[in-house]
Amino acid sequence: MSEEDPFSNALAQLASVADLLTIEPEYYETLKNPRRELTVSLPVKLIGGNPTTFVGYRVQHNNARGPYKGGLRYHPRVGLSEVKALAMWMTWKTAIIDIPFGGSKGGITVDPTKLTRDDLEILTRKYVDALERDIGPDVDITAPDVNTNAQTMAWIMNEYSRLRGHNEPAVSTGKPIELGGSEGRSAATGRGVAICVREAVKRFLKKGVKDVTVAVQGFGNVGSNTVSCLMDMGAKVVAVSDVLGGARATGRTPGWSFGDLQAAVKKRGSVGKVGGAEEISNEELLESEVDVLVPAALENQITEANAKRVRARLIVEAANGPTTPHADHVLDRGGVYVVPDILANSGGVLVSYFEWVQNLNRDHWPEEAVNERLELKMKKAFNEVVDHSVKESVDLRRSAIALAVDRVVTAMRISGWH
Repeated sequence: MSEEDPFSNALAQLASVADLLTIEPEYYETLKNPRRELTVSLPVKLIGGNPTTFVGYRVQHNNARGPYKGGLRYHPRVGLSEVKALAMWMTWKTAIIDIPFGGSKGGITVDPTKLTRDDLEILTRKYVDALERDIGPDVDITAPDVNTNAQTMAWIMNEYSRLRGHNEPAVSTGKPIELGGSEGRSAATGRGVAICVREAVKRFLKKGVKDVTVAVQGFGNVGSNTVSCLMDMGAKVVAVSDVLGGARATGRTPGWSFGDLQAAVKKRGSVGKVGGAEEISNEELLESEVDVLVPAALENQITEANAKRVRARLIVEAANGPTTPHADHVLDRGGVYVVPDILANSGGVLVSYFEWVQNLNRDHWPEEAVNERLELKMKKAFNEVVDHSVKESVDLRRSAIALAVDRVVTAMRISGWH
């Protein structure tokens, strides 16, 4: 398989920690493959169009520590390999942030920009209809991912509740506040990334967050909230990008505010069109001369081909799988610290867990309480990974995966998993 095959990369990461742990062969073999891979056909008669059949996926990797938990993405390049990898990474992510969930992931191979809102609603409901027996508050809980949002989760909750004959808000997280969504959920992943940047800068670069320059690739929900939180902390975000291009400040102090970046997207279609900066490509952003690089787009952005040109001393992975295993070796040899995705972007699933708990208890917490719990859990997980890295003399990714795998295997072993 090629370096760009996501599941191959996930397997390589699992293999990389085998020597750090004592794992019985049967457990290791079990972890290498998802428990279930579901592929469904979704026939939809598009509004004003012809009947079209889309392909949907739901991969459930491991539920030894609790119900499966994972996002649902809509993208034209969604495939089984990608969804399998993301499901495995979710298992590690929920374990490393220490919440009682396993890992799953879902996707539909579709270009959502070519569908109307009504088409997307019909497609989402078809997906729930096809998987009704395989999801649920105690089975597998969905969440937003690439090209899905709170509205998508509202449709999922409503359709699942309709099929079950009673209200089931805990079947999905990342919902609108009005339907049981948690305060602080939309910004949670980006806030968690920013916390990791702050802690990593202090630990590895021996600086304060106000003293570093940052480049953020991606300006969707995760990227934009990361930028907003970092700016609130006083970091100098000097380069940003989205799918259409990027912008880089001409000096160490950016001449834009977060509002300026939002306005550029709203008025001119891209964050790259913000005024007072040079336009750059996503490739150029990755090679920016900054202290911290935050890839917050799709997987496989930093590869063996461009890793040597990365000039940041610290990478904090907001996206899932943005760095390939070959690139990891190059960066490690170059003295670049990489805070891995399963730690850095776990704030989203953490607050999803908070939302699930609130739904089950028919409760609603204030945003201050959510953010306070997020801060405590993120800092605890970060310090555990770094301390384990120092103890075992391994990079942060291997440390995080080893800790996560050990927690999953321990749960399997104690419960008599076969």
